[in-house]
Amino acid sequence: MDAIILQILNGLDKGSAYALIALGLTLIFGTLGVVNFAHGALFMIGAFVAVSVQRLLGFSFEQIDPDKTDFLGNPLKVKMTYVESWFGPEVGGAIVDWSVPVAVIVAIPVMLLVGFVMERGLIKHFYKRPHADQILVTFGLAIVLQELIKYFFGANPIQTPAPSAFKGSFDFGVLIGFDPNAIIYPYWRLVYFAFAAVVLGGVFAFLRFTTFGMVVRAGMADRETVGLLGINIDKRFTLMFGLAAAVAGIAGVMYTPILSPNYHMGMDFLVLSFVVVVVGGMGSLPGAVAAGFLLGILQSFASMNEIKSILPGIDQVIMYLVAILILLTRPRGLLGRAGVMEE
Repeated sequence: MDAIILQILNGLDKGSAYALIALGLTLIFGTLGVVNFAHGALFMIGAFVAVSVQRLLGFSFEQIDPDKTDFLGNPLKVKMTYVESWFGPEVGGAIVDWSVPVAVIVAIPVMLLVGFVMERGLIKHFYKRPHADQILVTFGLAIVLQELIKYFFGANPIQTPAPSAFKGSFDFGVLIGFDPNAIIYPYWRLVYFAFAAVVLGGVFAFLRFTTFGMVVRAGMADRETVGLLGINIDKRFTLMFGLAAAVAGIAGVMYTPILSPNYHMGMDFLVLSFVVVVVGGMGSLPGAVAAGFLLGILQSFASMNEIKSILPGIDQVIMYLVAILILLTRPRGLLGRAGVMEE
């Protein structure tokens, strides 16, 4: 039972990342009708925003510390970050330690800007083009962004640690009545799941309970009618593209302590997230979230040694096998809408 619970937790962790990326993909497709193969690159850019913030906060200079001396009694030079010199050792040190949460705040306007530039500069020219054209141009954009990241940050993964308060593991087994140390789970993975739940809930609440969100949902269902009512639906859809980019970006920021950022991480997540979107149903926001968690849990169970000993390599193909089975029985996906991508 403890192994099952542990795999469910691992699945929720993976499913959170899949669901956040797939949600943005579905928002873009549902509003703009664009199949955006550059969406995984937005996840990657968010991760490297966290790397950039960590480096900026870590800039330091040398100063003489009279309290520290060498064996001759001469004062030693010590390194101090600029943040610590501005805000004091305690506050400055805390800001440096919490660089990942700070990067979330920075990433929101950065990703909104990136999304706006991407949509206005490129995507808008492909609204009425075939989906094959959209896939080719956005895939090409993803490769360009990937190579730019590789050029500026290198090809090796860059460690981005979680705040000290969330390092270590939580004894989850004791919480639910198991023996101590039966289920040990990293704190930051639990934080990521809670963060994903808040973001997903916030996006759905925004779309359901605000006037802006209601207009967007109406535009997703019947764009022409909403336009005839005198509403500039294109402007709202552009803002939704920025929102989708921001969701992908902050998802990437918070995932950096779990997976060290590298230049190809966006492409790795993109392929799996598209499988999630197709399984959930193109254009279905609840379907994308449900499929993300479902496939994350299935992939987690498939990675167990007991399963791999019986079916070697099953953890690498389980998501695609499930996608095939679901699409054979439900071509529109779990919660897909009629008419989507059926022309």
